[in-house]
Amino acid sequence: MGLFPFREGARMAFFSLWSNRLRTFLSLLGISIGIFTVITVFTLVDSWELQIRSSLANLGNDVVYVEKWPWGFNSEYPWWKYMARPQPSYREFVELQQRSRNRAKVAMMVDLELEKITAPGRVRNQVKAYAVSHDYPQLRSFELERGRFFQPSESAAGARRVVLGAQLAKDLFGSSELAIGRSIQAMGQKALVVGVVRLEGNNSANTSLDEVALLPLQWLRKTKGSRFEDFYPLLITKPGSGVPASEFKAELKGHMRAIRRLSPRKEDNFALNQLSLIANQLQSTFATLGIIGWLVGGFSLLVGGFGIANIMFVSVYERTPQIGIQMALGARRSFVILQFLIESVVLSLMGGIVGLFGVGLTVLIVNAWMDQKLVLLWQNVATACVISALIGLIAGVLPAVRAGRMDPVEAIRQS
Repeated sequence: MGLFPFREGARMAFFSLWSNRLRTFLSLLGISIGIFTVITVFTLVDSWELQIRSSLANLGNDVVYVEKWPWGFNSEYPWWKYMARPQPSYREFVELQQRSRNRAKVAMMVDLELEKITAPGRVRNQVKAYAVSHDYPQLRSFELERGRFFQPSESAAGARRVVLGAQLAKDLFGSSELAIGRSIQAMGQKALVVGVVRLEGNNSANTSLDEVALLPLQWLRKTKGSRFEDFYPLLITKPGSGVPASEFKAELKGHMRAIRRLSPRKEDNFALNQLSLIANQLQSTFATLGIIGWLVGGFSLLVGGFGIANIMFVSVYERTPQIGIQMALGARRSFVILQFLIESVVLSLMGGIVGLFGVGLTVLIVNAWMDQKLVLLWQNVATACVISALIGLIAGVLPAVRAGRMDPVEAIRQS
């Protein structure tokens, strides 16, 4: 058919839309609202997913946590079996380190809440703290803004040293600069601040260290004594370089069974948890939210599609004499059909662009006024354009075919 009919059909379609601006505006509202709803939901879900995955990445995707409780429960598994499991002990931590030497990195951590931390003239109540072994920085990625982490001798001796999160240091001393070398009161004892973690910011997975105090594991053991395991310690392990993840997990399971002297017929009395479990569970949530977005926005898109089809039928009726003249002068039926299809697609695309503009404006406003950052991905922009074009194409088929089947003589008579 060549390029000229297409270009001429597009020109006539744009002329018709511009000549009926109010009708054009009202027609694209349905598509605009539908695209805005669907892409807004997609943007929220994608932004949430990106933030959570970024937060979990800091903890290490290949890290395996040895704990009493599994992260994914089986409803058929009796809960009392989990209750009867022993907590990971410090002895098991030392033995696992020895067995995994050169094959894995092993650390121990206790997640606890300190009643208060006191600095000169300031107090912070209910402070989250991690009592960690010396290898913790090799398994949990973070940067120090100032100072240093615990020295090996300090970790081994349980020296009263502490590394503060950036926000916690600011709350206690006014700034990270003033925190280094100063003393605080924690667990009823005086401790020296030796480092400040670089600000990480809040995240959806709540893994930020900004308001956390890191302290040597041995300090907690010396302070709590026999009550140490009441604080639910866990083992953190990570395969060494060149060790396949599946092979490492099998080795880790074998080491733990040997350490706990479990016979071959006995089932595991520990759980090997990975962040991939959380990611997989969240994936179904993200998919459900996406379906909800399609359902909510789908009704608007459906209404918008019917609106465009209705307007196109009206346009065909109003331009019947013009169609008859075009066909009498030699215009092919395919040219007439193309003309109305282009008009329908352009109308729908305009609605999609308006909806995308609304999404972009919403993202800018939310990012400017809230801590939660939204990201409008290019694939969502492309999705909006494709959806709009398809709706326009489908909505314009019947009106365009009707226009193309007109008899030129009968069409001219209607003038």
